[in-house]
Amino acid sequence: MKFIYIVAAFTGLTLISCSGTISTSKKEYHLTENSQIESDWKFDPQEWSLENQTFSGSGSAEHWAVITSKKQLPENYEITYSINLSSGNLVETMLNFDKQNYIRTYLYNIDQNIVIGRGIYNKKSDEYNKRGGPTLLNKPFNFSSNTWHKVKIQVLNKKLLFVVNDSVSIECSLEKYNLSQKGKIGFLTNGKAKIKDLRIKNL
Repeated sequence: MKFIYIVAAFTGLTLISCSGTISTSKKEYHLTENSQIESDWKFDPQEWSLENQTFSGSGSAEHWAVITSKKQLPENYEITYSINLSSGNLVETMLNFDKQNYIRTYLYNIDQNIVIGRGIYNKKSDEYNKRGGPTLLNKPFNFSSNTWHKVKIQVLNKKLLFVVNDSVSIECSLEKYNLSQKGKIGFLTNGKAKIKDLRIKNL
Protein backbone atom coordinates (compact mmCIF):
# COMPACT_ATOMS: atom_id res chain seq x y z
CA MET A 1 0.00 0.00 0.00
CA LYS A 2 2.83 2.34 0.94
CA PHE A 3 4.59 1.49 -2.36
CA ILE A 4 1.46 2.36 -4.35
CA TYR A 5 1.22 5.71 -2.55
CA ILE A 6 4.87 6.51 -3.35
CA VAL A 7 4.40 5.58 -7.03
CA ALA A 8 1.23 7.70 -7.27
CA ALA A 9 2.97 10.67 -5.66
CA PHE A 10 5.97 10.37 -7.99
CA THR A 11 3.67 10.12 -11.03
CA GLY A 12 1.81 13.22 -9.91
CA LEU A 13 5.05 15.18 -9.52
CA THR A 14 6.21 14.02 -12.94
CA LEU A 15 2.99 15.17 -14.55
CA ILE A 16 3.19 18.53 -12.81
CA SER A 17 6.80 19.06 -13.92
CA CYS A 18 6.01 18.12 -17.53
CA SER A 19 2.84 20.16 -17.91
CA GLY A 20 1.61 23.66 -17.14
CA THR A 21 2.77 26.99 -18.40
CA ILE A 22 6.16 28.64 -18.78
CA SER A 23 5.07 31.27 -16.23
CA THR A 24 2.40 31.25 -13.52
CA SER A 25 0.57 33.83 -11.44
CA LYS A 26 3.19 33.27 -8.73
CA LYS A 27 6.31 32.94 -10.85
CA GLU A 28 7.54 35.09 -13.73
CA TYR A 29 9.84 33.40 -16.27
CA HIS A 30 13.15 35.08 -17.01
CA LEU A 31 16.61 34.09 -18.16
CA THR A 32 19.41 34.02 -15.59
CA GLU A 33 22.96 32.76 -15.53
CA ASN A 34 21.67 29.47 -14.13
CA SER A 35 18.88 28.97 -16.66
CA GLN A 36 18.90 25.47 -18.08
CA ILE A 37 18.27 26.11 -21.76
CA GLU A 38 18.10 22.38 -22.44
CA SER A 39 15.26 21.86 -19.94
CA ASP A 40 13.14 24.84 -21.02
CA TRP A 41 13.60 25.01 -24.81
CA LYS A 42 13.73 22.90 -27.97
CA PHE A 43 16.47 23.97 -30.37
CA ASP A 44 19.44 22.98 -32.49
CA PRO A 45 22.62 23.83 -30.52
CA GLN A 46 24.30 24.82 -33.79
CA GLU A 47 21.62 27.51 -34.23
CA TRP A 48 20.89 28.80 -30.70
CA SER A 49 22.90 29.24 -27.51
CA LEU A 50 22.59 30.98 -24.16
CA GLU A 51 25.46 32.98 -22.67
CA ASN A 52 25.47 35.87 -20.19
CA GLN A 53 21.66 35.70 -19.98
CA THR A 54 21.43 36.30 -23.74
CA PHE A 55 20.04 34.05 -26.47
CA SER A 56 22.11 34.06 -29.67
CA GLY A 57 20.52 32.76 -32.87
CA SER A 58 22.21 32.11 -36.21
CA GLY A 59 20.07 31.43 -39.29
CA SER A 60 20.12 32.20 -43.00
CA ALA A 61 17.75 33.01 -45.84
CA GLU A 62 17.81 29.32 -46.79
CA HIS A 63 17.35 27.97 -43.25
CA TRP A 64 15.63 29.94 -40.49
CA ALA A 65 16.94 29.30 -36.97
CA VAL A 66 14.08 28.47 -34.57
CA ILE A 67 13.89 27.92 -30.81
CA THR A 68 10.60 27.04 -29.06
CA SER A 69 9.64 26.63 -25.42
CA LYS A 70 8.72 23.23 -24.02
CA LYS A 71 5.85 24.67 -21.97
CA GLN A 72 2.72 26.59 -22.94
CA LEU A 73 2.19 30.30 -22.64
CA PRO A 74 -0.57 31.23 -20.18
CA GLU A 75 -3.89 32.39 -21.60
CA ASN A 76 -3.09 36.03 -20.78
CA TYR A 77 0.54 37.14 -20.74
CA GLU A 78 3.11 39.87 -21.26
CA ILE A 79 6.48 39.24 -22.90
CA THR A 80 9.32 41.76 -22.81
CA TYR A 81 12.85 41.54 -24.19
CA SER A 82 15.49 43.45 -26.14
CA ILE A 83 16.57 42.38 -29.63
CA ASN A 84 19.66 43.10 -31.71
CA LEU A 85 19.93 41.88 -35.31
CA SER A 86 23.45 42.09 -36.74
CA SER A 87 22.78 40.35 -40.08
CA GLY A 88 19.77 39.12 -42.03
CA ASN A 89 16.49 41.03 -42.12
CA LEU A 90 14.04 39.26 -39.84
CA VAL A 91 13.65 38.43 -36.17
CA GLU A 92 10.31 37.05 -35.09
CA THR A 93 8.52 36.13 -31.89
CA MET A 94 6.35 33.06 -32.43
CA LEU A 95 3.24 33.33 -30.26
CA ASN A 96 0.81 30.55 -29.32
CA PHE A 97 2.81 28.06 -31.38
CA ASP A 98 0.73 24.88 -31.69
CA LYS A 99 1.90 22.02 -33.94
CA GLN A 100 2.73 24.14 -37.04
CA ASN A 101 0.58 27.24 -36.56
CA TYR A 102 1.43 30.41 -34.67
CA ILE A 103 1.04 34.19 -34.55
CA ARG A 104 3.87 36.11 -36.22
CA THR A 105 5.06 39.26 -34.45
CA TYR A 106 8.24 40.52 -36.02
CA LEU A 107 10.58 43.35 -36.99
CA TYR A 108 11.47 43.49 -40.67
CA ASN A 109 14.29 45.72 -41.86
CA ILE A 110 13.66 45.47 -45.62
CA ASP A 111 10.24 47.13 -45.48
CA GLN A 112 11.12 48.92 -42.21
CA ASN A 113 7.96 47.66 -40.50
CA ILE A 114 6.78 45.90 -37.41
CA VAL A 115 4.32 43.20 -38.39
CA ILE A 116 1.57 40.93 -37.08
CA GLY A 117 0.87 37.93 -39.29
CA ARG A 118 -0.46 34.41 -39.44
CA GLY A 119 2.39 31.90 -39.42
CA ILE A 120 3.18 28.31 -40.22
CA TYR A 121 6.42 26.52 -39.41
CA ASN A 122 7.34 23.02 -40.49
CA LYS A 123 10.62 22.06 -38.81
CA LYS A 124 11.25 19.33 -41.38
CA SER A 125 11.17 21.63 -44.40
CA ASP A 126 12.78 24.88 -45.56
CA GLU A 127 10.37 25.27 -48.47
CA TYR A 128 9.01 28.79 -48.85
CA ASN A 129 5.35 27.86 -48.28
CA LYS A 130 6.16 25.83 -45.15
CA ARG A 131 7.49 28.71 -43.09
CA GLY A 132 6.30 32.24 -42.42
CA GLY A 133 2.94 33.42 -43.68
CA PRO A 134 0.76 36.37 -44.65
CA THR A 135 0.95 39.84 -43.13
CA LEU A 136 -2.24 40.95 -41.38
CA LEU A 137 -1.18 44.32 -39.94
CA ASN A 138 1.98 46.42 -40.13
CA LYS A 139 3.26 49.82 -39.13
CA PRO A 140 6.37 51.75 -40.27
CA PHE A 141 9.33 51.46 -37.93
CA ASN A 142 12.97 52.50 -38.28
CA PHE A 143 14.51 49.07 -37.70
CA SER A 144 18.27 49.57 -37.49
CA SER A 145 20.70 46.67 -37.48
CA ASN A 146 23.33 46.41 -34.72
CA THR A 147 21.03 48.35 -32.41
CA TRP A 148 19.13 47.14 -29.35
CA HIS A 149 15.35 47.49 -29.69
CA LYS A 150 12.97 47.00 -26.78
CA VAL A 151 9.93 44.79 -27.45
CA LYS A 152 6.72 44.32 -25.46
CA ILE A 153 4.00 41.87 -26.46
CA GLN A 154 0.79 41.53 -24.50
CA VAL A 155 -2.11 39.14 -24.97
CA LEU A 156 -5.06 39.97 -22.73
CA ASN A 157 -8.67 38.87 -23.16
CA LYS A 158 -7.90 37.62 -26.69
CA LYS A 159 -6.46 40.97 -27.76
CA LEU A 160 -2.85 41.28 -28.93
CA LEU A 161 -0.71 44.39 -28.40
CA PHE A 162 2.77 44.59 -29.99
CA VAL A 163 4.97 47.56 -28.99
CA VAL A 164 8.56 48.41 -29.98
CA ASN A 165 10.74 50.98 -28.21
CA ASP A 166 7.69 52.28 -26.31
CA SER A 167 6.78 54.29 -29.41
CA VAL A 168 5.39 52.15 -32.26
CA SER A 169 2.51 49.75 -31.65
CA ILE A 170 -0.05 47.51 -33.37
CA GLU A 171 -3.02 45.77 -31.81
CA CYS A 172 -5.62 43.32 -33.00
CA SER A 173 -8.27 40.82 -31.93
CA LEU A 174 -7.24 37.15 -32.04
CA GLU A 175 -10.83 36.14 -32.81
CA LYS A 176 -11.33 38.68 -35.60
CA TYR A 177 -8.22 37.51 -37.44
CA ASN A 178 -8.69 33.83 -36.56
CA LEU A 179 -5.32 33.61 -34.79
CA SER A 180 -4.00 30.89 -32.49
CA GLN A 181 -5.33 31.33 -28.97
CA LYS A 182 -3.04 28.90 -27.14
CA GLY A 183 0.39 27.37 -27.55
CA LYS A 184 4.08 27.94 -26.86
CA ILE A 185 6.53 30.77 -27.47
CA GLY A 186 9.40 30.67 -29.92
CA PHE A 187 11.94 32.87 -31.66
CA LEU A 188 12.97 32.76 -35.30
CA THR A 189 15.61 34.56 -37.34
CA ASN A 190 17.05 34.40 -40.85
CA GLY A 191 20.25 36.11 -39.72
CA LYS A 192 22.27 36.62 -36.56
CA ALA A 193 20.23 37.86 -33.63
CA LYS A 194 20.66 38.37 -29.89
CA ILE A 195 17.82 38.44 -27.36
CA LYS A 196 18.35 39.61 -23.79
CA ASP A 197 16.26 40.54 -20.73
CA LEU A 198 13.55 38.04 -21.66
CA ARG A 199 10.65 38.03 -19.20
CA ILE A 200 7.30 36.30 -19.48
CA LYS A 201 4.58 37.36 -17.05
CA ASN A 202 1.19 35.81 -16.40
CA LEU A 203 -1.50 38.53 -16.48
